[in-house]
Amino acid sequence: MTGNRGFLALSPLLVFLGVYLVSSFFAGDFYKVPVVSAFLISAVYAIALTKGKSIEERVAVFSRGAGDRNVLLMIWIFVLAGVFASTAKSIGSIDATVAFTLRVLPGKFILVGLFLAACFISMAIGTSVGTIVALVPIASGLASGVGAPLPLVVGGIVGGAFFGDNLSFISDTTIASTRSQGCSMKDKFRTNIWIAGPAAVLVSLLYVYLGLGYSAGPHPGDYNLLLVLPYLAVIALALCGMNVLEVLGVGIALNALIGLTLGRFGWLGFLQSAGSGVASMGDLIIVTMLAGGVLEIIRTNGGIEYIIRILTNRISGRRGAEFSIAALVGLANICTANNTIAIITTGRIAHDIASHFKVDPRKSASILDTFSCIIQGVLPYGAQLLMASGLAGIGVTSIIGNLFYPLALLFFAILAIVLGFPSAPSSARRSSACRRSAAARRFAAGRSSAPSSAGRRP
Repeated sequence: MTGNRGFLALSPLLVFLGVYLVSSFFAGDFYKVPVVSAFLISAVYAIALTKGKSIEERVAVFSRGAGDRNVLLMIWIFVLAGVFASTAKSIGSIDATVAFTLRVLPGKFILVGLFLAACFISMAIGTSVGTIVALVPIASGLASGVGAPLPLVVGGIVGGAFFGDNLSFISDTTIASTRSQGCSMKDKFRTNIWIAGPAAVLVSLLYVYLGLGYSAGPHPGDYNLLLVLPYLAVIALALCGMNVLEVLGVGIALNALIGLTLGRFGWLGFLQSAGSGVASMGDLIIVTMLAGGVLEIIRTNGGIEYIIRILTNRISGRRGAEFSIAALVGLANICTANNTIAIITTGRIAHDIASHFKVDPRKSASILDTFSCIIQGVLPYGAQLLMASGLAGIGVTSIIGNLFYPLALLFFAILAIVLGFPSAPSSARRSSACRRSAAARRFAAGRSSAPSSAGRRP
């Protein structure tokens, strides 16, 4: 693939960003430009750009991406999350949970409390989406209760959700990164915590400082503890490792049972509330499908292979190799909008780069996981921000402006590469020596053909 064709394969993403950013600039407001409109223009451009196929074949490629199993799974989560949030609001569960939280947790600690809660929950359940589903619906009431800006509160939850997604032993990203680099989850965690831990501590202190200006009212209000049960159940079941779809299903059933028992709504009212919840996720569902289609066309046209080839031809030394791995997975994440898929896509070539330039497998696994989470955490068309935006009823860009943890994580991740920490113990170096020698020979012999290996299993 020539450089021009490779760059052209990536151009649908540039069209999306150009339409969104330029239109927002001239409108003078980033919240006035719907993301779905920008992606629609990008989708039409991507289909028109594809050569050598009939219009039916181009649309089929687009549809394959839009109907990908991961995309459809995310849509199911969107739908059930919308129903849960809407029915919980209808029975008064959100108001009761907010009042309960404000009585238990002083207003000045709401920001840091929600951030740490998100860190703990995501660490336990291994999914940022499940954490966002559990905590964001009550964010609006809590923000109002203490007088804090809603985007600030939601940004803390999203940031904490990625802390656990990056470190959890049961996270897809942890599994993919450690398997592709040939190291244990325990060793990768020990490396990763020296990067993510300081970032979380720094952001926690920042939230403590910011929270000093907020306080709950003297009377948070009375509440029925039974109405708090759906949220407590959702968090408890998530912590027990239940699938997010099952968790939401149980939550919806509890909302229906409590609402009907307490007379908060009848059967028709429940159906209307559930329907409103599904409708509220309409834009997110369309954006997710459009993004999936556009990114599939980019992949089919060789955009990701182009990125891999460009980056692997510019490596010099260990630090250069580590920065190349970081850029590789980051750009792949931009092109897939899925951090797990980005790691799987680039894991094999990252392993070969790490072996050839004597990067410890624990460090390369940590870089893959960390930088994919950083990019996913600020991606305006990523599932996490779309979910948080839809549940909170605010613009994606307003949340991005309040994402302190991904920025702190980026700082410490770059610092770790520059300073070369954490260093590998001698036992880890010895255990990886045999893996390095074979991979180094493979990398040296087949460096020019590296892109073709990116799609293999890790």
